[in-house]
Amino acid sequence: MSDVLVEGLNASYRQNKVLHDVSFKVQPGTLTAIIGPNGAGKSTLLKVMLGLHPKLSGTVSFYGSAFSKVKSRIGYVPQRGSVDWDFPTDALDVVMMGLYGKVGWLKWPKASHRQQALHALDQMGMADYAHRQISQLSGGQQQRVFLARALVQDSDLYFLDEPLAGVDAATEKAIMTTLQLLKEQGKTVMVVHHDLHTVEEYFDHVLLLNRTIVAHGSTREAFTQEQVYRAYGGSLRWIGGT
Repeated sequence: MSDVLVEGLNASYRQNKVLHDVSFKVQPGTLTAIIGPNGAGKSTLLKVMLGLHPKLSGTVSFYGSAFSKVKSRIGYVPQRGSVDWDFPTDALDVVMMGLYGKVGWLKWPKASHRQQALHALDQMGMADYAHRQISQLSGGQQQRVFLARALVQDSDLYFLDEPLAGVDAATEKAIMTTLQLLKEQGKTVMVVHHDLHTVEEYFDHVLLLNRTIVAHGSTREAFTQEQVYRAYGGSLRWIGGT
């Protein structure tokens, strides 16, 4: 069974149709880059799949079920620009939010939950910043904290919306190392990605999107000059290896 199955998905944004007849399936243990030009519907695709944006038609299932039935198995890291970083909380509290599904909204977290959150921060190299206000962190540090929040959920399937946008080289390396480790553990990861130069190095699968699916499959098969030109309208100088 596929981890993700999308069939005939259509969606609009501000009266403009941004997704048209999108269909694909994602196999377990894959690390997929979702790429395409600006306005292609990449972020909207994630939001529609996770019930954060309405769809016009089509179906989305995870492990053969609706999102509402398996949401505890799914982690999501939104674009950093969509988060209110002035909210008065520290890094540890942000990560602890990822445990509310296990702790319960009206219950106090246990010491073991706190240790899980600290371990997730440590995995992202942020243990020393546990009590730092998130507004005082750099963009790269904020992104690491949000990935730590997703990690502490111990999900089976992860969606990340441009986690590498605007981060420093050290943070990019830390994030990709973590995502590769999740894949090695049998987790499934889908990442909205903007840098075509690193697709072949970072990802084993590619979903090329421009309002509809242009190509989807292994990076070797789907990330070709012809397919990228189709997705981007031939406006790019080819940078791939095939």
